[in-house]
Amino acid sequence: MSTPEPVKVTKAQDVKTNHGQTDGMIRQSAIVDLSPSQQIVGTLMRAQPHSSSAVHHHGSQDTIVYAVSGVGAVVSDHGKQVDELKPGDWAIILKGREHQEVNSGDEEVLHCKAHEVLLG
Repeated sequence: MSTPEPVKVTKAQDVKTNHGQTDGMIRQSAIVDLSPSQQIVGTLMRAQPHSSSAVHHHGSQDTIVYAVSGVGAVVSDHGKQVDELKPGDWAIILKGREHQEVNSGDEEVLHCKAHEVLLG
């Protein structure tokens, strides 16, 4: 039996913010390149008041979202579906699903996200 991989930690000062930014949205990736079997990314998304992401999709990746604070929404189906997320709520955005993250309130929205990065 082989020895399992050790626990790996990303310290706060090592969190990366140099990718995929949108005005009003701050994305901080923490768990990057730490899983040898499959690449998993953990991201904190901070949506400033009255901000929204561009309409986008995550390709062939499913994404799990946990609402930490604030009240935001995931808008999909060309604006026909609006799923409000309050603290403690969970969502899964299935691969290829076009969506937009929206904070129409006066407080910051904080979501924790996890998704697999498919290796080419």
